[in-house]
Amino acid sequence: MEHKPNAQEIYESLRNMIIRFDLVPGSRVTEMQLADYFQVSRTPVRAALQRLENEGLLTIKAKQGCFIRNIDMLRICHYYDVRVSLENLVLEEIAKLQDFEALQELAQLWHPEQKNFGVEINEDLKEAEEIFHLQLAKVSRNSVLAGYIADINDHIRVVRRLGFPNKKSVLDTYEEHYRICELLLYGELNKAQEEMTNHIRKSQDQASRVTLNQIYSNRTAVKFD
Repeated sequence: MEHKPNAQEIYESLRNMIIRFDLVPGSRVTEMQLADYFQVSRTPVRAALQRLENEGLLTIKAKQGCFIRNIDMLRICHYYDVRVSLENLVLEEIAKLQDFEALQELAQLWHPEQKNFGVEINEDLKEAEEIFHLQLAKVSRNSVLAGYIADINDHIRVVRRLGFPNKKSVLDTYEEHYRICELLLYGELNKAQEEMTNHIRKSQDQASRVTLNQIYSNRTAVKFD
């Protein structure tokens, strides 16, 4: 018997579509279109849409349908501002724990001479860059803090992953990730935080130059009949 997704699975699929901009911002979809797309009744679709509306990812208008949230570049920049504070807090927590083994593993992974993730700008490299920050958060052993950082990543991912304009930016990322870990290993918390702040602000500056056309051209929009 063919598996039909439940409300949770539909919610997760739609959330990912919205975050990845596979559903075009500002576009309209209906319960019926989504029910046809997922091959389910409208009941689990309605439950999923209500959750997404509660999270601010779409707006439900009676007798009109659902409207996907628009891109707000100012809001994305605000997420970057919050990210600076949270990631520096992560470094503080790590400094208290002094989990040298985990830090050494991260440092080795991003050693500039090894270039473990290559230098080609592709999805694997972009994902690895994001995972580095999530791994740091896990080293802090503060699951709430790690959860907040993961949530911010969801909101800025589309512009963040367009933030490798050239090979030099890739090489800089290796250097910066490695240096953050090394400074923590040497007990230089303030310098590590300064390095982290500069690293994130550079990403924010690159994100601010991303145009809506770049975002749309890098996505394969899901279309409903």
